[in-house]
Amino acid sequence: MALSDTDLIYKAQAGDSSSFEELVFRYDKRVLSMALKYVQNKDDAKDIYQEVFIRVFKGLKNFQFKSEFSTWLFRITTNVCLTHYAKNKKRINVPINEEFDEEDNGGVILENEHNYSSPEKHLSSNEISEKINEAVDKLSPKQKMIFLMKHFEGYKLKEIALIMDCQEGTVKKYLFEANHKMRKLLKNIY
Repeated sequence: MALSDTDLIYKAQAGDSSSFEELVFRYDKRVLSMALKYVQNKDDAKDIYQEVFIRVFKGLKNFQFKSEFSTWLFRITTNVCLTHYAKNKKRINVPINEEFDEEDNGGVILENEHNYSSPEKHLSSNEISEKINEAVDKLSPKQKMIFLMKHFEGYKLKEIALIMDCQEGTVKKYLFEANHKMRKLLKNIY
């Protein structure tokens, strides 16, 4: 029977390295995915991934279960992504294929599968994706992080607020601003 995160944390805090390895194994793909979606560069994403788990390893002894382990872990991931952006001050491209849905209060519906009936449609979709990438790149770092967590990772606003260590209203504000900016930047592509 698999141990719970709590049991693994207690064992890791007591010095059991295999318990820490199990925690990493449970969350490593999600951390790497989140980093890759944010920086869109495999090497940078791996650097972020490594930094996240170094911080988790160093901070785990002080983890006091005031939140879920996953919330704490993704807060660290978010902070490392934002710090990475601030240090590098370089343009970040995020490949996304999505359409705006007017009924979703400015939200975004993601399309992961494409059925291209012709090369022209495929080319057109690639051009749209490129314009969307450029628009996402123009979001502020916090807008971008919240936008990615909501529309790519599927987090609820309350969860994002916990991860970002802010009020739910602040998350709504950033998300509203991001969606508004995206609409404005993309108004001519449809």
